[in-house]
Order: sequence, then C-alpha cells, then structure tokens
Amino acid sequence: MTIKPPVTDFATDFDHTDPAYVADPFPVWDELRETCPVAHTDRYGGAWLPTRHEDVSAIAHDTEHFTSRTVVLGNGRPGEDALPAPIGVAPPITSDPPFHAQARRLLQPAFAPKIVDQYEIFTRELCASLLDPFVGKGSIEVSGDYAEHIPTLVIAKMLGFPEEDEELFRGFVQQILEAVDQPVEQRIELFQPIADYFTARIEEHIDEPRDDLTSFLLNAELGGQPLLPEHVFGTMVLLIVAGIDTTWSAIGSSLWHLAQHPEEVARLKADPDLLPIAIEEFLRAYAPVNMARLVKEDFDFNGCPMKKDDWILLSFPAANRDPEFFEDADKVIIDRKVNRHAAFGLGIHRCLGSNLARMEMRVAIEEFLARFDTFELADPDAVTWSPGQVRGPRNLPFTLG
Repeated sequence: MTIKPPVTDFATDFDHTDPAYVADPFPVWDELRETCPVAHTDRYGGAWLPTRHEDVSAIAHDTEHFTSRTVVLGNGRPGEDALPAPIGVAPPITSDPPFHAQARRLLQPAFAPKIVDQYEIFTRELCASLLDPFVGKGSIEVSGDYAEHIPTLVIAKMLGFPEEDEELFRGFVQQILEAVDQPVEQRIELFQPIADYFTARIEEHIDEPRDDLTSFLLNAELGGQPLLPEHVFGTMVLLIVAGIDTTWSAIGSSLWHLAQHPEEVARLKADPDLLPIAIEEFLRAYAPVNMARLVKEDFDFNGCPMKKDDWILLSFPAANRDPEFFEDADKVIIDRKVNRHAAFGLGIHRCLGSNLARMEMRVAIEEFLARFDTFELADPDAVTWSPGQVRGPRNLPFTLG
C-alpha cells in the first residue's frame, strides 16, 4: 500500500483508508454532519463524502448528474471509451439507465426468495461444519475461522466454482476493494490473475454447461441477443466481490456487537423470533458498504462545486447514523420497530442480493448462538477492521464460555 500522510482534517482532506477512520469512523461522521456535511478531499484525484441521510439519498437517486460507471473509489478512473456507460465494468451495479433496468431485471430471478431458500440447507450445514470443531474449545477467531468462509462458499456454489478456490476469492475481494492506494498501473497488473481465473471458469462452462449461475449468464439474452462477453465477465466479478466481503463483514460485525452484550445474547436465545428484527438493526448500525459514483459534468450540489469525474463516496453507514433520520441513531436497539435503513443502498442500485445476505446472516448467527451460551472479545484492542469501502472486522478473537 502507498504510504500517505495521516488525515488531520476530515472536512478538507478525508481518506476512507486512514487508520483512524478505519478503526472508528462514527465520531468522524458525527462531527462532519454538524460542521461540513459534504466533505472534500484532493486525494484520489478529488472526492466528496456526504454524511447526512438526505444528501446520500439525493445523490444515490440522481442518475442525471452522477454516473455509476465505476463504483470503487481509487487512484485513476476507467476511461469512458473502455467500458462506457451505460454498461460499466460490472453490470448492473456499474450500469446507468436505461440499460441498468434491463441488466438488473435479468438477474432478479436468480436472487428471488424461493431461489435463496434453496441455499439455506447448504448454508446451515456449512456453518455447522465450521463451528463444530470449536465446541468445547476455549476460543475462536470469528472472522478467519467462521464468518469469511460462509458467503465465500455460498457464492462459489451459486456460480459453480470449485470450493477449494475460496482462498483465491477472498484474495480477489481484498485486491479489488482494499488495495485502492496502489497506482493504477499496478492495480491493472494485479487484476490480470483475476481476469485469467474468471476467463478459465467461463470457458469451462461453455464446454460443459451446468445448472448454476455461470451457465445461466452464458445462456441469457438481452433484446434477443446473447450477453456481451464483457457483460458476463463483469457480472461474475461483481457477484464474487459484492457477495462475499459485504456479508462476511455484516456477520462479523453482528457477532462483534453481541460479544459485548451478553444480555442481548440471552434475549435472542429466549426469543428466536426477535433475531430477524435484530439483524435489521445490526445492518443499520454496522452497515458495511460504501458505494462510489462519478460526477458526469461540472455541477453545483448544495453549494459544493463538483467537477466532472470527481468521486462521490456514498456512505450508507453514515446515513444510517444520522440523528435527523433515525431516533437514537447512535444506539443499537435490537427490537427497533421502525428501521428504514440504507445498508443495502438507496436508489436504482439497491442491493439485488439482499435476500441472500439476510439468509446468510440469520443462519450464521442462529448456528453460533445454538452452540455457544457465552462468548466475549478475547482482547478488544486486537480487533482489526478492513480499510476501503466495505468495513468489517478482520481479526476478531473470541473467548468461548
């Protein structure tokens, strides 16, 4: 990673990879909402950070002034002539209207509730196989031993990829989402093994079609024509990236919270029907995902002079902590009645895989609570968090009771 000076003023020089921000962004958002609700930085070639729910929602819904051509904030921008809008580099999340609606509609059946339900048995058996070796033991590293494996292997199964490649998938995710400080040329070079891997899997599925999501994409059509090769490739990369780190982080953050609140563990054990409501609150309070946009043309947003190709970092986690939108926004209330959170995004790009993520979170927490009556953080200071646009615990040591 590039060595950069630490941030001393988040209003004028924010950096979402700054160690202090990564460790604890909540006070940063609180201060910015009061003093500079749309922060700016010259880093990454120029970027803006809205922190109020009102502003995040307005930008997320505005496809006239902002493009989703790329959604990972980093050094450089993909050229408009490389994979131009409306398709983008990873459709449909990088697609603009009107193409976006077609690309999204194509994928919706694959993530419908009835389809997601078919993966619950696999997910539950997977969680059991990961946790059973720790029953009767004194400790577990929840992220590396448990949380990160769940969405990795579920997505691998959906795509028809070898389960033994799961370590590769986690490496792909970290390279794409966390290594944003690297020079553009280096990121392109490091992406080549990822491109080679997906190309090989596509070729295998062309030679041997299967009943999985990869073959579904290869057989799909838009407007009576097969999907372009770059569309198939980009969507598969999206599913690996968006389907792994996000859910892994959400599971880890939820268990991190519960490890510090034994009274809430007791409530959930006594009333299992409360868990789905609690999951919505964990999603609100510890939303893992930030999403980027680019400014289409010079544009004044509420007094902010945005320039063409400036980044916008849509902080859905900050929006979820806005006291103007949520009562007791800084408190985690596991039986919160009204919870219109933005953890899955806002606008046309709201997460297509929300049903899958909720199922994986529910099963992962159910199986953990079923095996361990008490658990706590072994060392709160040893907990580390991922940098970049998806925030979740990466080292999460628990003591098991």
